[in-house]
Amino acid sequence: MGDESDCCVEGKMYPVYWCSPLVSGYTSAHLTLNSFEKGKDGGGPSECDNKYHSDDLLIVALSTGGFDNMSRCRHNITINGNGRSVVAMVVNECQSTMGCDADNDYQPPCGNDIVDASRAVWEALGVAKDNWGWVNITCSDA
Repeated sequence: MGDESDCCVEGKMYPVYWCSPLVSGYTSAHLTLNSFEKGKDGGGPSECDNKYHSDDLLIVALSTGGFDNMSRCRHNITINGNGRSVVAMVVNECQSTMGCDADNDYQPPCGNDIVDASRAVWEALGVAKDNWGWVNITCSDA
């Protein structure tokens, strides 16, 4: 677990979400940190291409509703936060309907307003490394 992931607690029930705010205009969301590399905390390969990706790329995973049954695969979004903006490509889903299994690295389900981003996105936004993990953002189609 390279990025201090929260693991599921046995016997605890977690909320699941079947819908998310649409990514349009300036949608409020939360940026979280994720690894897209093999063996790291992202779990399995990316949904869009069944491959792992370097954390040096500007890439993200969107909550289940925002991912919209893979229709957002390889589309770019603009992320605004920390007084900066960055364009990143959607390569994966941050599961809001299931979790606590090997495919999700035994992490709880994602919230319905998550943009799970690579290290490169956090760096591009200029967020101090000791603040990585959770920040309020807005996002829109690029």
